[in-house]
Amino acid sequence: MDRKEFFSKALIGGSLFFLAPSLLNSCSKSSDPAPTPAAGGTGTTTIDLNLPDLNSLKTVNGYAYSGDYLIIRTGTSSYIALTKICTHQGCTVAFNSTTDKIECPCHGSIFSTGGSVLQGPATSSLKTYTATLDGTNLKIS
Repeated sequence: MDRKEFFSKALIGGSLFFLAPSLLNSCSKSSDPAPTPAAGGTGTTTIDLNLPDLNSLKTVNGYAYSGDYLIIRTGTSSYIALTKICTHQGCTVAFNSTTDKIECPCHGSIFSTGGSVLQGPATSSLKTYTATLDGTNLKIS
């Protein structure tokens, strides 16, 4: 391989290397258009509870995801919101209404609905947010 061919291939390969993440992300599907928690944990996010993806929140003990939030309906007009990302290795956690616990399907960590670790391997609590019902909107801050 001569010098000209080497540089040509290196430029093409290097360009693909830098473009690949943006190309792959542009093709990814996301059924979760809702906002993510505000940077630094400040600010308020408003979520419309009438969205079809949130139908499970129409019943007590129902849960749903919106952005990076796990939202659980705990009463007729009360909700809790936590980060949906396990603090151990970043898997998405799920609420188990039978045990009233939040479980990580990847490595078995279990959290209380207040976010604290009940069973490892996770050692850090899930971040919790204040969830306030305002008509058909849930305000999370």
